Amino acid sequence: MKQKKLTGLRNLLLGSAAVMAAALLAAPDANATNGYFAHGYSIKNKALAGAGVALPLDALAASMNPAGMTEVGTRLDLGISLFSPDRSYKVKGNPTNPGDVPGCDQMTGAGCPFGLMPGTEDSDSNYFGIPSFGYNYMLTDHSAVGISVYGNGGMNTDYDTATFNYVNPSLPDNSTGVDLMQLFIAPTYAHKFKGKHSFGITPIIAVQFFEAKGTEAFGGFSESPNKLADNGHESSFGFGARFGYLGQLTDKLSIGLSYQTEIDMDEFDDYAGLFAEQGDFDIPQNFTVGLAFKPIPSVRLVFDWQRIYYSDIDSIANPMMNSTGTALYGPLGSNKGAGFGWDDMDVFKFGLEWERTAQWTYRFGYSYSDDQPIPDSEVMFNILAPAVIEQHINFGFTRTFASQNELNFALMYALNNDIEGDNPLDPAQKIQLDMDQWEVSLGYSWVF
Repeated sequence: MKQKKLTGLRNLLLGSAAVMAAALLAAPDANATNGYFAHGYSIKNKALAGAGVALPLDALAASMNPAGMTEVGTRLDLGISLFSPDRSYKVKGNPTNPGDVPGCDQMTGAGCPFGLMPGTEDSDSNYFGIPSFGYNYMLTDHSAVGISVYGNGGMNTDYDTATFNYVNPSLPDNSTGVDLMQLFIAPTYAHKFKGKHSFGITPIIAVQFFEAKGTEAFGGFSESPNKLADNGHESSFGFGARFGYLGQLTDKLSIGLSYQTEIDMDEFDDYAGLFAEQGDFDIPQNFTVGLAFKPIPSVRLVFDWQRIYYSDIDSIANPMMNSTGTALYGPLGSNKGAGFGWDDMDVFKFGLEWERTAQWTYRFGYSYSDDQPIPDSEVMFNILAPAVIEQHINFGFTRTFASQNELNFALMYALNNDIEGDNPLDPAQKIQLDMDQWEVSLGYSWVF
């Protein structure tokens, strides 16, 4: 009888994971909060602004620190988030008249300015459903296995106008934008030594989808202009790993360390003329260090520092223009192809958890980055990916029932931020990128 129950539970969990994976792949993922990394993955950690590498709270702990799975017990966590980003760009100044530029060949566009239509454009596609799934099983009092399924992404825009095609009216007058979806399937093993030191490892299977529209105007800058735009969604697969440590320093203080390797992805062959290295778009390495402090039994304070190495990925980090600003850094799609010019990002996360009663727990969070990853010199390409958020304010709660099952809620607001810089292909113009975000999340947890 026991074996039948275990088999039934295993089949239920595998089926649930498959359904959640399918849902994540079907959902346009646009949670660009820290660059294109989500601010958090579990409902509870979202309420803490993504903090908690030293405070495991549920079966999605492996998305932050696999070592934490030794602390959450046997449980199943399901969640859904409704994410709403508001992003726009503004072009200031009239484009330069090509006839006023010596050496401009208006037939081919060689040597001509690349101006944009003045005005403000808002992106459509403003609501996205993003599910999450986590299961953890305690093998013994000091070891656990589990699986987490969650999404990441954020370079999602959908402008009604042909943003870049103003320079060449013969090009299609269609919409402009990109769509990036990422799925992570993360099985985990964790073990605790001497009752105070846990270590965990999570092999990561990654799947991503990408589509670009309205970038035909860059054909003259690309090695493969037929693999630059409007080729539908292209998929790629890759593998990486996350390693974690959780240590109980004192009865009141714990420390967490987590490192995710760079995830080596297959190239986007259909967009080999857009991304550097023939369509390569790997997922950058990142690490997080955090503390959790319990000053009184009902309150826990958490602090995390996360660093994301966008500069390691050429397609993301290569600048648009060369050092003199006179030409592209390299032909689009080439080994040294122009990119989005993103810098590394440091994110500081603060959270407070207050267990007011046995039934009600409240959470508050705030995160801050001293600088979002886009320099003001890189605003033109980043019309496609205006990930300029620097601050998040968060709130959430857990309602615990007599069965010990839980209802979890989180609310996030990412404060409006903007950057402005010159159009590098027409210095008569300036471009401003603007974004703010809302997210509401709801989840349910079964505690076994």
